[in-house]
Amino acid sequence: MFEVLADRSRRRILDLLRDDERAVGDLVAATGLSQPGVSKHLRVLRAAGLVDVRADGQRRLYRLRPEPLAEIEEWLAPYRAAWRDRLGALERHLDAMPPAGVMPPAGAMPPGGAVLPTGAEHHPGAMPLTGPGNKES
Repeated sequence: MFEVLADRSRRRILDLLRDDERAVGDLVAATGLSQPGVSKHLRVLRAAGLVDVRADGQRRLYRLRPEPLAEIEEWLAPYRAAWRDRLGALERHLDAMPPAGVMPPAGAMPPGGAVLPTGAEHHPGAMPLTGPGNKES
């Protein structure tokens, strides 16, 4: 299923079918693809169960079948929750930081109780400063 959805043109066709069924000619005009190109993508989408087709006189109308997408949504739900939790923690961390350009006093206690570093010596990989008035650590 993911191989089918990985193609940008097929995702665009699914987006166009989301609200209403459409004829191949409508999809050609909306996507800018050739008629054989749209037909090829529709065959792949039909084989994957993502679209249905029905005859309407001389035309063939395609419509989205959302059920397979619901299965993907169900599978993705725990991953989405994990990202939401991580992004929420990042947001709380960033909200607790002082505004840009404002340095808290050395040794200040931010929310959460972690001690803020007072200099470059607290940062792994930091290069020590040498020169007049600076001691090498």
